[in-house]
Amino acid sequence: MKSAAILLAGTLAVAACTSAPEPGSGNAGARIDSVLTAFHDAAGRGDYEAYFALFAPEAVFLGTDDWERWERPAFEAYARPRFERGGWKYASTERHVFVADDGRTAWFDEMLQNASMGTTRGSGVLVRVGGDWRIAQYNLSMPIPNEIADSVVAQIRAFDAASADTTAGS
Repeated sequence: MKSAAILLAGTLAVAACTSAPEPGSGNAGARIDSVLTAFHDAAGRGDYEAYFALFAPEAVFLGTDDWERWERPAFEAYARPRFERGGWKYASTERHVFVADDGRTAWFDEMLQNASMGTTRGSGVLVRVGGDWRIAQYNLSMPIPNEIADSVVAQIRAFDAASADTTAGS
């Protein structure tokens, strides 16, 4: 497993949200903001049950590595031992919430801070399940400053080439 999988252990947690829902999103936006805050808070406390209760049954988590597309059952299995060790902590520094006109779907983006990963970005989709909002997709990414993007792309290509050479020789 690539080292980025280890980084995934910290991908979903946020200790607190410091921003309000987008204007015009109304009560639904505030409820979604509360769901996301509770979601990240549960991860920061290592509360596995509370954390996964906020996922939709068909939820998908997209991690920072190119292979990380976790359907809920696989992500639950991956996360359980990490939650037993205390979870993961990220702090939301900015959040934007948008609600579809039908009031059944919403999307968001948020900037996060983590001690080991620094600045990351979370984005995703929430859906109504019964009367509650649930996370259907969460996507964690690492924003790369444009000024160093070429260097980062070169590093990724070199890593991919070395990984391909290693697996080809097996």
